[in-house]
Amino acid sequence: DTTAKNLAIIRDRLKRPLTLSEKILYGHLADPQNAELIRGESYVEFHPDRVILQDATAQMAILQFMQAQKEEAAVPVTVHCDHLIRAYSGAASDLATANSENEEVYKFLYDASQRYGFGFWKPGAGIIHQVALEQYAFPGEMFLGTDSHTPNGGGLGSFACGVGGADAVDVMVGLPWEVLHPQIVGVRLTGTLKGWAAPKDVIQKLLHILTVEGGTNRVIEYFGPGCKTISATGKATICNMGAELGATTSLFPYDERMDAYLKVTERENLLPIIHKFRDNLVADAETAQNPEKYYDLVIDINLSELEPSLVGPHSPDAFANASQMVEHLGSPRVVELNKGPAPANLTYALIGSCTNSSYEDMGRISILADQLIAKGVKLKCPLMVTPGSEQVHATIKRDGQLAKLEQLGAIVLANACGPCIGQWKRDDVKEGTANSIISS
Repeated sequence: DTTAKNLAIIRDRLKRPLTLSEKILYGHLADPQNAELIRGESYVEFHPDRVILQDATAQMAILQFMQAQKEEAAVPVTVHCDHLIRAYSGAASDLATANSENEEVYKFLYDASQRYGFGFWKPGAGIIHQVALEQYAFPGEMFLGTDSHTPNGGGLGSFACGVGGADAVDVMVGLPWEVLHPQIVGVRLTGTLKGWAAPKDVIQKLLHILTVEGGTNRVIEYFGPGCKTISATGKATICNMGAELGATTSLFPYDERMDAYLKVTERENLLPIIHKFRDNLVADAETAQNPEKYYDLVIDINLSELEPSLVGPHSPDAFANASQMVEHLGSPRVVELNKGPAPANLTYALIGSCTNSSYEDMGRISILADQLIAKGVKLKCPLMVTPGSEQVHATIKRDGQLAKLEQLGAIVLANACGPCIGQWKRDDVKEGTANSIISS
């Protein structure tokens, strides 16, 4: 096994315990014998295992790949049609419009995928990061994606990085991926989330601590007993928003919650090899015993102390607990960001994005929907819900959660990025009109 051989070389060179990030990074080194490994200074070359492309960036990447005149890619590649679907009135009509407006693009991506052996996920199949989590991510893997929220894969212990198309093409043609050796921030989680506090509150708290620039050229590595209390999809939510920190990536150590997710996504076949190499999928024990010695920065978060929170508007590090929402919207920071007080009335509520569109997320909101329906509460503004993938959509339909959301009055959108990336046709307000929305 290449990873094991590489790590044996690195252990002989460094003669010290390794963090999880180092194990995955160094296990994928192009030249483990000679690579300089100075955090924050050395540029290092790696051989990732996979590349995922979203449709907006895949077009140029594939054209560049074609110029290399290769018969096939050096690593597995998949194309995901999720960025060009504009949200408006609901899944069926929005997909029909997208297929008409983007017919030429979709045909090119499909034909190229057929020609070069890429996997192709058609419009409506799902958001690239949710599909990758369900189908391709696994502990110890390194993969690149042409989208900033690729670190979502860290929820399954993958070292998943968002890159530009040129970096992706390098790997597709067999060249190494070169990147500045990141520093490593250790985030120690203790306690257990309580009440309505959710995994997203963990990363929003970390954004409050580090700010949107605090993760630049850094990997965020979670450790501690609190990790095992969070599901794999909850871990993915936390890693996903590491992008808002500017982090190279974020990841969690392997645990049984990841086993459970691999089983429910029908990938039990991976478990024997994962269990065989499990020591390479967690940090060495000494790093947790004396983390300040092995991490460049150590941050402690007690999950038991977290409350439901919100961030924004305009900056994901403008943080407040939900109980302080009224004061927050009138705070000097928000007024400065918004160039005035934020409008108090919400014009739309949006649930579901690559950060919060898993089956677990849909289950949480269906519980709320059930309670609201039982009490006769009506929506005061339109609600749009985006399942993360066709698998999530089919499962919430099977389990009755979709019907609850529709009964409440939610508009269920296509399994795609939609409003989160600005792919949203709005005719409820005129362009330039100040208005407030809330989004998960």
